[in-house]
Amino acid sequence: TKMGERSLRRLLIIGANSVIIKRHVHAAARPGTWLGGMLTRKPAMLVRVAMANKMARIVWALMARGGVYQSPAAAA
Repeated sequence: TKMGERSLRRLLIIGANSVIIKRHVHAAARPGTWLGGMLTRKPAMLVRVAMANKMARIVWALMARGGVYQSPAAAA
């Protein structure tokens, strides 16, 4: 379907939720980052879904191109 597999979508949202809950230890959630800015402007559930969408796009690109994930902090 257009929304994708339900269990996979749920797992992505749970993963995004764990990043948001532990945002004080994740560098990606600090103020000035994409996630930090989204959390100040938007409702938390909307940010969870946006983060899950972002993770899904990253995973798809890695699978389609056969790459290896490197976190932005490690790549810089």
